[in-house]
Amino acid sequence: RMLTRTPSVVAQVFLLLSIVLVIAIAVIQINQQQILSPGLKYGIVLDAGSSRTTVYVYEWPAEKENDTGVVSQTFKCNVKGPGISSYESNPGALAKPFDDCLNKVKERIPVHLHKNTSVYVGATAGMRLLRLQNETAANELLASIQNYFRAQPFEFRGAQIITGPEEGVYGWITANYLMGNFLERNLWRTWVRPYRKETMGALDLGGASTQISFIPEDSQENFNSTLQVKLYGYNYNVYTHSFQCYGRDEAEKRLLALLLQKSNTSSNVDNPCYPQNYNTTLTVKYFSGSLCTQSLRPANYYPDQVVNFHGTGDPGLCQQMVSLLFNFTACRDREDCPFNGKHQPKVKGNFVAFSGFYYTINALNLSGHFSLTDFNSSMWFFCSQSWAQLQFMLPKFEEIYARSYCFSANFIYYLLVHGYNFNAETWPQIHFQKEVGNSSIAWSLGYMLSLTNMIPAEGKLIQLPLKPSLFAGLLVFLTATALLCLLFLVYLCIVSRNQKNISHVEHVFIPE
Repeated sequence: RMLTRTPSVVAQVFLLLSIVLVIAIAVIQINQQQILSPGLKYGIVLDAGSSRTTVYVYEWPAEKENDTGVVSQTFKCNVKGPGISSYESNPGALAKPFDDCLNKVKERIPVHLHKNTSVYVGATAGMRLLRLQNETAANELLASIQNYFRAQPFEFRGAQIITGPEEGVYGWITANYLMGNFLERNLWRTWVRPYRKETMGALDLGGASTQISFIPEDSQENFNSTLQVKLYGYNYNVYTHSFQCYGRDEAEKRLLALLLQKSNTSSNVDNPCYPQNYNTTLTVKYFSGSLCTQSLRPANYYPDQVVNFHGTGDPGLCQQMVSLLFNFTACRDREDCPFNGKHQPKVKGNFVAFSGFYYTINALNLSGHFSLTDFNSSMWFFCSQSWAQLQFMLPKFEEIYARSYCFSANFIYYLLVHGYNFNAETWPQIHFQKEVGNSSIAWSLGYMLSLTNMIPAEGKLIQLPLKPSLFAGLLVFLTATALLCLLFLVYLCIVSRNQKNISHVEHVFIPE
């Protein structure tokens, strides 16, 4: 009897252990499964501006939030040489300067992901102007870019000239995205929409155009300049306007053409916006060859004629000349129409001013946000300096930029105060900045974000503590052990019962 009891106890222990182990392994497997991201995705955007081309590399987790990727900038590279529109007479030479930046990009993105990485090329106002002036040349330049990128290992998604309103809205998306106005992480580390967070307006100053974008008080009116943007599952109605020919470089060309027009001589012209004692010689084509200066072109226009400009460093006169670049009469004193006859709702809330705005403010030794009085006194002081003094004042001295900062500062003053109707009270709501964290504030990130709505997300991969084959093997083994133990116990039970019956029968038949 002792012998049958021992196997029975052993079988019961094995049965219990098997059941406990099956349950434990299943619970661990379910609870400890780690959700692994399928890794990173990359996107490349080329911002082909009027004065230069910048290459940006963005990355985001392959699974997305409400259809929009959570994107960050990992690399930025300035292509050597001028903007692509400068190659109009030699489109074949356009691609070569890209090599240097593209080789660096190839090193940044893992080789096995190259063929799945999309490249987008967006050209802005320089190309918009060229297309108006010479559509064939513009198309040849785009074709040259396409040929170049089709030979690269990346997935080329096309080169296009983006519109002014698109450029404005993409800049607005970038600024608000980087400021955390669309998404933030909650206590549980998941991304959520921030509670009652206001969006910021965006002010962008390029070489050939400038953009203003913000959500007005009443976003239902002025529908013709309002674009609807959908991000992270929410809709935003953004007022945006792009002013062609009001970019920094084109505006300065208009000033030079105007100074020549008002001058008594056609060979020596004073420029109150250039620093005192600065002299330079420019061809008439340099400033009058542009579409933006067509109306100021001299009657007897000789493109190769040279003009000597002499800087007089006169802040008062510079301001007076800059005011002539704006058409304030087209509005006939209507309050919602600051200049050029364009309707604009009243500016509201905080704004971020980037690109050309930031670089000029930085040259004036200002940063962040400050009063209009501080801006005016810094501008006046800067514009009164001689060319020799300026070389010691600027953090980075490059002639072509240094000579123009006084003009830029006056132009920014007129654009923001008389153009967009900022005043002493609302001016400090403008924050002049170049980037947030390591990401540049530029339309390219907003462009990428909008385009990631179309890039399919990859599902998360579930990684289990035990490999599926091992997990299945253990389950089969333990279940089989439990079943065998159960069968053995049933067998012992039957044997034990039979033995009892035999002993009972024997007991009945024992003779007395």
